[in-house]
Amino acid sequence: MATPPSAKGTVPFGEHRTWYRITGDLGTGRPPLVALHGGPGATHDYLLNLCALTDADWPVVHYDQLGNGGSTHLPGRGAGFWNVDLFLDELDNLLRRLKIADGYVLFGHSWGGMLAAVHAARRPAGLRGLVIANSPASMPLWLREVEELRAGLPAQTQATLRRHEAAGTFDSPEYFEAMRAFYDRHVCRVLPWPRDFTATFMEIHNDPTVYYTMNGPNEFHVIGTLRDWSIEDRIAEIAVPTLLVSGRHDEATPATVQPFQDAIPDVRWEIFEESSHLPHLEEHERFIRVMTGFLDELVDAV
Repeated sequence: MATPPSAKGTVPFGEHRTWYRITGDLGTGRPPLVALHGGPGATHDYLLNLCALTDADWPVVHYDQLGNGGSTHLPGRGAGFWNVDLFLDELDNLLRRLKIADGYVLFGHSWGGMLAAVHAARRPAGLRGLVIANSPASMPLWLREVEELRAGLPAQTQATLRRHEAAGTFDSPEYFEAMRAFYDRHVCRVLPWPRDFTATFMEIHNDPTVYYTMNGPNEFHVIGTLRDWSIEDRIAEIAVPTLLVSGRHDEATPATVQPFQDAIPDVRWEIFEESSHLPHLEEHERFIRVMTGFLDELVDAV
């Protein structure tokens, strides 16, 4: 069970609402860790066990990005509405509304790490540190690498995936079963899937507007508006201490993470040997030790 929140609610974002959850005490003097979930179009649920950081007096802020979870759903909005700048503006708005813009750390997972990297490259004055977890530096790199991972699936599974992708029958139960073969290797190797991850998976299923528009029908068939996204030309602008996290069996392969390692001036990289895309769920105890060590060093450096 996740630690109970100390506060939760929504803040206005233009004519919409962004849902948030605060765990721990924002008055400890330590900058809160703000968690940016993946997708685009997932929810905070699968990141709830980050609340364990409150045991070391690190407050944690979760939120659901616009279009999902407890935030405003907008199923009628098209591709022109859903873009990176929208979610950057939402993050800035949340930081201001919660009065933490003067001091915070970002934890971005997958798409959330991509978003956090762009935010950090703008060098906001209040950003104290950055964690980019299981995130690619570019979608073209991601697409190249997932093709290699797909090639490692059984031949019959590959054929099933190709057949349904050609026909556009992504809602077929047969396609879902073939998709699970990839997910169980490269997304979450804990079986059965943890409850928090299943909750997020079902939230995407219930309203796939953002995920389908920006990503596509699944993690490895990316045909949405993000398919050409890259931050490779701006990585060197990230000026805060940065922790990179990835799993040995991750769909975010080392090649997709390497540009961050190469270009961020103050960076370290932790690879979790028994994990794929969700080390915080797959190797939770080690993950919390790594995170706590990184966060404590941020305070010691001040």
